[in-house]
Amino acid sequence: MRRLLATSLALLLMSGIVLAQQKIVIGHRGAAGYLPEHTLAGYAYAHALGADYVEPDVVMTSDGVLICLHDIYLGPTTDVEERYPDRHRKDGRWYAADFTAAEIGTLSVHERCRDNGNPYYPGRFPVGGTRLVVPTFAEMIELVQGLNASTGRNVGISPEIKKPSWHASEGLPMEEALLAVLDQYGYSEASSPILVQSFESESLRRLRFDLGTDIPLLQAISANWSYSRMWTQEGLDEIAEYANAIGPSKSIIEMNPAFVSWAHGRDLAVFPYTFRADDLPAQYASLVEELETFFIDYDVDGVFTDFPDVAVRVLANWGMGGASIRDDTH
Repeated sequence: MRRLLATSLALLLMSGIVLAQQKIVIGHRGAAGYLPEHTLAGYAYAHALGADYVEPDVVMTSDGVLICLHDIYLGPTTDVEERYPDRHRKDGRWYAADFTAAEIGTLSVHERCRDNGNPYYPGRFPVGGTRLVVPTFAEMIELVQGLNASTGRNVGISPEIKKPSWHASEGLPMEEALLAVLDQYGYSEASSPILVQSFESESLRRLRFDLGTDIPLLQAISANWSYSRMWTQEGLDEIAEYANAIGPSKSIIEMNPAFVSWAHGRDLAVFPYTFRADDLPAQYASLVEELETFFIDYDVDGVFTDFPDVAVRVLANWGMGGASIRDDTH
C-alpha cells in the first residue's frame, strides 16, 4: 500500500532544505529525454520543466578547464571523429583530456549513439540538424543562475565528478579545480544549492577532509558488485562520515527496500538513478507508476530522471513537490 509521507525526513541535512513532505527532482544530464545530454539547451529545458536541481557531469580538458560531458571520451555524443580523425588514442577513443577547451568548443553535440552510430534511444531528439555544443562548467552555472534570476526560482546544481582518479593519473586533478569554480559562483557553504557527486569515495573524502569544503556531497552507488560494501549498514556508516546523501542505482532499493530507512537513520538523503520513460523496467506500466513506487512506497527523497516534468507532475499530484523557491509574481 502506498502511504503519505508522514514518515519522511523532517530535515534533510543538505542545502538547507526542509523537506518534511517535499521531495525533489534532479534533471539527469539536463532534460536528456527531450534534448541531447549536457547541452545548454537541455539544462535550460530541465529548469523550465520544474527540476529542483540540474545535473552536469564534469570532465577536464588538457588545459585544465572543466566541461560538461558524461564520458571521459568524446565519441558517443559529438562529431569529434569527423572533426579530428587522427586524434584518437591507441584504443580508438578520443579523450577529452587530449583536447583544449577551445578545440572541444568547435565540436557539435548529438544524441548519445552506439559505436555503430545508432542512437541509444531512437525516439529522442534526432541526430543531426540543430547545432549544439559542449559547454564549460562555468557556462552551465551562469545559465542556471541567469534563469534563477529571471524566473525567481532557486534551482540548484548537482555536478558529478567523472573518474577523478583517472584524471589525476593524467596530471589533471579535479577537486581543486571544481572548488575554484564553485567558489567563484558562490557555492561554498553548507547551505548552498549544490550537491556534488562522485562514484569514487576517495574524491569525496578529499573534498571534505583534505580541502575542507562544507558543501553537500553525494556518494553515488553502483549496482556493480564492486560497490557491495556500500549496500550494507556498515558501508552506510562509512559514507555518513563524509557525505550528506547517497545516489544508489534504483535496483539496489528494489532488492532491499530497507536500504532507504538505513540511510535515513544515518541522516543520509536518498536520490536513486535513473528514471526513464523509454527504458522502463518490465514490472511497471508507466514511468508515473515507477516514480510513485519510489517516492511513496520506498520513501526516497528525490530522483535523477531524464524526464523531470513527469516527476514534477507526480510530486504535485501527491502534494510532495516544491522544494525549490518559486516567485509567484513571475
